[in-house]
Formats: sequence, structure tokens, C-alpha cells
Amino acid sequence: MIYLRAWIKLIIMLLVGLAIIGFVVFVVYKPMYSVSLNGEFIGYTEDKSKLQKKINTYLDSGDNKTVAFVEVDSYPEYDLCLLQKGYKANDDEIFDTVISSGVPYYKYYAIIENGEEKYYVSSYEEADAIINDLKAKNSQNQDSITYALKYETELKEFSDKDTAVAALYKEKVKTIKKKIVTSKSYDMANTTLGISLVRPVNGTITSRFGRRRSGIHTGLDIATSSGTPLKAAASGTVVYSAWKGSYGNLVIVDHGNGIQTYYAHCSRLYVSVGQTVSQGETIAAVGSTGNSTGPHLHLEIRVNGVAKNPQNYIY
Repeated sequence: MIYLRAWIKLIIMLLVGLAIIGFVVFVVYKPMYSVSLNGEFIGYTEDKSKLQKKINTYLDSGDNKTVAFVEVDSYPEYDLCLLQKGYKANDDEIFDTVISSGVPYYKYYAIIENGEEKYYVSSYEEADAIINDLKAKNSQNQDSITYALKYETELKEFSDKDTAVAALYKEKVKTIKKKIVTSKSYDMANTTLGISLVRPVNGTITSRFGRRRSGIHTGLDIATSSGTPLKAAASGTVVYSAWKGSYGNLVIVDHGNGIQTYYAHCSRLYVSVGQTVSQGETIAAVGSTGNSTGPHLHLEIRVNGVAKNPQNYIY
């Protein structure tokens, strides 16, 4: 009984001591997380989940303005510790340190004329407004101007809409249509191309080459279902692959010696400018983009810029 009483007293003393220690720790200290990046201490936080969520959101989505996302090599590490209550968390400083350690990628829209980037804007709405304003003004170069979404590590200098429109606008040159029709626009004569061509697609011919009441039809329309693969009529180099006014999505392949083939109204483009393609290689898909009433291929054959009748060579 004596030993039992001694053990009970000892246990009670230990419990009282632990309670006192716990009370002192509770009053004087508080649990926090020590944060380090690449092995270097960068601060303290009380809520690591909240801080890491904020960091992840910025890394994945940027600032919803110009920064699209940020690439980092490493993420912060957290270690639980007890600190005197005088210590304060510095979440904002930790956030800035982690973000600044990465590489930001900026999102913007490039206004492109004939494949060359001319101006930059921050939103799709601004880019679309520039294109629409040029069309409304009937600018001479409206069909050669497009825009593209870009992600780069270098932040471009943005232009406002009115400045870009004023600089890009070109007054349309008045021409005599008869001269264009008879001498430059098209040629009904059969000339030797010097290359063999294959059919880009099989289908029904719905509109032939030549004069129309509404003007000149400089190509051959072959109707088929949307999405049908389009093949290169001959091997060559892609010199255009983008939207082009009434043509819609257009691919132009240069075959050398002034010979080019046009593939218009595509739903998808599978090749890019500068790419070399082989005869029969799939370069696009049939669609109904641009000035089109239904899915079909508008095929043109041009020699030194003069449109030739495709039926003199294929179909």
C-alpha cells in the first residue's frame, strides 16, 4: 500500500506537471508551419492548405489578365512547428517568392497581316473588333489580316483598337473589272502544266469554272460530306494555311514554276506555312467556311497568278 500510494502521488505529480506545461505552451506558443523553397526558409504560415491553394491557382490560371500561367521548378515545403505567439504569418511574402521563382507565360492576341505580326491586344474581343472594323471600312487588305492567340514568356506592348485599325487600313484601289476579267483573273485555254495532278477529293461537281451572272468563278466546286479528307493534288510547299475572307479556311500549295493549287472552305487545316507535302498527302478537311452554302471543296489552279480551268487537268 505504501508503494502504491507513492506511485499514485508520482503519477498525479506527472499529470499536474504535464498540465502546467501544456497550459504554458498553449498560452505562450502556437502551432505554425515553417515554409521553405529549394531548401531555403522563406516564412511562416498558419494555414498551409489555404496558402498552397492560392499558389496553385495562380500557377495554373495566372492573374486572369495578361499572365496565363506560371511554370516553376519546385514547390514549397511545409514543416509543423511551435512558435511564440509574437510571430506572425507572412503568407503574401511567401506567395510572391514562390510565384517570382517561376517563368510567367503571357496571353495575348497577335494581329497578323500576310503572316507577319503587326499589333498586339490583350483580349479576343479587341482582336475581333479590329477585323470587323477593317471589313466595315472595306479595307483593301481585309482578307490578308487575321489574328492568333499566343502564349509567350515576353510581354508584348499592347495597342488600342483605333490605333491598330488606323494603321492597318488601306483604301481600296478602284479597278476596271473588264480588264481584270480578260487579262488577269482567269484563262479558259488549256495550257501544259508540266506536272501531273491527282483528285484532291471525290464528289459531285456543283459549280464549274468560268463566267457567271454574278462575276467570274475562278475554280471548280466539288460537293461531298463535311470532314472528308482533302489531299494535295501534287507535291509542293505550303505557302498559306489560315482564314482568308470569302475563301474561309484556305490552303495554298506552291508546286514550283509559278503553279499553285488552292483548297478553300475547309473545316480543318492540317498543315502549316513552310511545310513540304507529298502528292496525295492529307492537308485539310472538307467544310463550309467563308462564302459557302454547303460543304464542298473549291479547287483552283493558278499559273503565275492566273486561274486555270481545273477540268483541263483533272475531273
